[in-house]
Amino acid sequence: MLATHFKTTTTRGNDMQVTFRIHFMTQWGQRLFILGDHSLLQGPQAHEGIPLHYLGNGQWELPITLPDSFSGEISYKYYILNEGRGSHEEEFGAPRSLHIPSKRFNEIHTLDTWRSSWEEDNVHLSAAFLRTLTQREAPIAGTTPKGSIHRFQLRAGQIARNHRIAIVGGHPDLGNWDESKAVELSDAYFPFWTVDLSIKGPSQTIEYKFLLIDKDTKEVIGWENRDNRRFIHRQSRKTKQLFVHNEEFFAHPHGNWRGSGLAVPVFSLRSKESGGVGEFTDLRLMVDWAKKAGQEIIQILPINDTVATHTWIDSYPYAAISVFALHPLFMNMKQMGRLKDKVLQQEIDTLAASQNELEEIDYEAVMANKSRFFKALFDQEKKKFLQDKGFNSWFEANQEWLLPYAVFSALRDTYRTANFRAWDEMGTYDAAQVQAYAAPESNTFDDVAIHYFIQYHLHLQLSGATDYARAQGISLKGDIPIGIYRHSVDAWMFPHLYHMDKQAGAPPDDFAVAGQNWRFPTYNWEVMAQNDYAWWKARMKQLANYFDLYRIDHILGFFRIWQIPGHAIQGIMGQFNPSMPLSIEELQARGIWFDYERLVKPYIRWHMLPTFFGDHAHSVMREFLDEYAPQCYQFKQEFDSQRKIEAYIDQKIANFPDSQWYFDRIKNGLLSLHSEVILFEAEGSEGRAYDPRIAMHFTYSYRELDAGQRSALDAIYNDYFYHRHEGFWREQAMVKLPALKEATDMLICGEDLGMVPDVVPGVMRELGILSLEIQRMPKDPKRTFGHPADAPYLSVVSTSTHDMPTLRGWWEADPTATQQFYNEILGEGGGAPYFCEPWIAERIVEQHLFSPAMWAIFPLQDLLAIDGSLRRENPVDEQINVPANPEHYWRYRMHIHLEDLIASDGFNARLKGMVKASGRLHG
Repeated sequence: MLATHFKTTTTRGNDMQVTFRIHFMTQWGQRLFILGDHSLLQGPQAHEGIPLHYLGNGQWELPITLPDSFSGEISYKYYILNEGRGSHEEEFGAPRSLHIPSKRFNEIHTLDTWRSSWEEDNVHLSAAFLRTLTQREAPIAGTTPKGSIHRFQLRAGQIARNHRIAIVGGHPDLGNWDESKAVELSDAYFPFWTVDLSIKGPSQTIEYKFLLIDKDTKEVIGWENRDNRRFIHRQSRKTKQLFVHNEEFFAHPHGNWRGSGLAVPVFSLRSKESGGVGEFTDLRLMVDWAKKAGQEIIQILPINDTVATHTWIDSYPYAAISVFALHPLFMNMKQMGRLKDKVLQQEIDTLAASQNELEEIDYEAVMANKSRFFKALFDQEKKKFLQDKGFNSWFEANQEWLLPYAVFSALRDTYRTANFRAWDEMGTYDAAQVQAYAAPESNTFDDVAIHYFIQYHLHLQLSGATDYARAQGISLKGDIPIGIYRHSVDAWMFPHLYHMDKQAGAPPDDFAVAGQNWRFPTYNWEVMAQNDYAWWKARMKQLANYFDLYRIDHILGFFRIWQIPGHAIQGIMGQFNPSMPLSIEELQARGIWFDYERLVKPYIRWHMLPTFFGDHAHSVMREFLDEYAPQCYQFKQEFDSQRKIEAYIDQKIANFPDSQWYFDRIKNGLLSLHSEVILFEAEGSEGRAYDPRIAMHFTYSYRELDAGQRSALDAIYNDYFYHRHEGFWREQAMVKLPALKEATDMLICGEDLGMVPDVVPGVMRELGILSLEIQRMPKDPKRTFGHPADAPYLSVVSTSTHDMPTLRGWWEADPTATQQFYNEILGEGGGAPYFCEPWIAERIVEQHLFSPAMWAIFPLQDLLAIDGSLRRENPVDEQINVPANPEHYWRYRMHIHLEDLIASDGFNARLKGMVKASGRLHG
């Protein structure tokens, strides 16, 4: 901190002067203001502050006068007014707090530093740290000596539970640089560390530093790694003064705080008490193992209710019927209660035990068994449950989402579909009708109330696991899907918040060459903004009940979403939304001879058909196409969209199931023909503006243009996809993402893989959102592999994700890639082993542990890969999802019990030793 120059003022009568001072270098046209909860810190207009006086050299101040009888807290915050633009920027974080004791001081001086939103240190003030990782177990209160006081208040949230902070400096009252005489700070107001010191002697500039010490032994661990701090001590005999030195940015002697964690879906957990699937109660065992192995985060996939069809299709965790309700799949029946009908209870227990022995989840059988138990236990406990004070209190706090969800679930089962458009008069959400359906006196009440019963017990079990994890110093990391299911409570209640006629997805990549179509509606951000993103904020607050940090699935969707028309099937048929399409005039000015028929309609020529259909080219042509010119074709009207093709072929398969292989080939070929276009007409442009089709270079349509047209299209394509939208998409994200961030204090991690605009890293860094760094998917397009050593601090490094093969699966699937990796990244000579042997997996895990990234989070499968006796025999069985398959069955389970993993002392000690050696072990 720079030396702060100030003048003392003698107060009169009963006055007490409080002077706010801050050091901040403004730019031309900027002024600094202060806004607080005291009337002297408020301007004439609502939310308007008071301007500070500029003293020069970056120093600003504002004196106010209070009666000496005043006591209490004054909350305040600084902000910058950009006078030319009429905008303002607040400093980061919650308001500052100044405690003023009654009749204790004549003068109070706060010495502040601007808190920038760009500082990496801000992430250490999130719930992940303050609520769990570094929460103080027994805070020590400080004491205040008599006379004038220098209060040193350091904001530092990254201090491990077994560490404390002390101060030492070049003055007898600061120990004269003798670390054995350092003064310990109080953590009673953590993350603020405070100490009140009476500095004696003449006026002088004093230098000092903060130290890190062991909580129990008081031994010095290290001095903060920075230049000496300094302040000016002014001797005063006439007034009692309080100087509050609000210090920022503790320079930890060990460098940035870094931790290690694991990723595993709840459904994949396996304990000896599971009921055929991982359950919330199994998270406690996962916590026990994590602590033994030096892991501090357990990352899971979405856990919301996905029951739409009562089939295995509901195993897809990103298609929730409610973004608030928890999935009944994760309920532990024994903890929920026991049936008085012992015969039925035994039957249910026997089924659960047999299902628990299966290698993979039998989703339908597990759900059927649990649903049967839920119904029997609800009928048994209904009266007692509805009178339970705990339930009624919870219901009161959650009924805004709980009641509609319960009615939705009852209607889904009554009509045997979650498609609310098939629910007669209930298909359009009406609050009065919903209330009547759920009324206790109605004949449908039991059908509704059973879902209260299930959700309340799910809440108790997950809350219990969360509390247990936090007590052990381990954070749970949740997952926010980018989309909502179109047959969900949210779409039923708030259809105006979504574009129900559109579909969200992802452009092509190495894992899905035709792109991905998630079939979720896209968000109507303009409407959401009208009530300040209330739906999003409620969703975040619900998540904060159970998690300290969360992953935003496909954070790129907050900049722009890949939007696919409702009539299309393949993701490759989409375009970015919002976008800045090209007008016909712009296309022509950039060298394109605009021909609607040639560039916008599917390009189909006879010589292409054998490539798509082989010997069936003639029959396909006759059935699906019309010839409008010699060997030039267009789709018949009844097949002029991908959706029409899908419906027609699906019916053919239903009629002739033995010929499905043939129809699948025909369907894929026809869908590919539909994507043989260069430009898509921009919605609402009335044919005057167009977006380039992504990956157009792989089409016949592009390859058969003349060289001049291809060259012009290349220039347009590169500009459109990599430059044109950068500032535009930044504006989109900086409206939406701050609203999410401000809703809670959770730490946010963004899944920013894929086609990443250049503006994304800067926005994420500015907002303190951690990026995801995957070695096999480097952000630099010039590199085949990334290296964990190059990851930024505000990031999560990982060996793989649930959407790709595990480390071992990838290694064995692509020998060419693994040979390059073996030589270039591992630095080994010769031929790469065919199998990813344990020592190879260990080397790769170590690379990630030694990364500068804040978090190294590994899929559990990749951690087990380092132990030849623990890992699964066939790595193909470890992959959780196959993105290219929209009908993938999510059923992966651990192959060993958590109890046995906890007892694997050799492996656990080995992994913990690796974490410790990398500097990621705390406490």
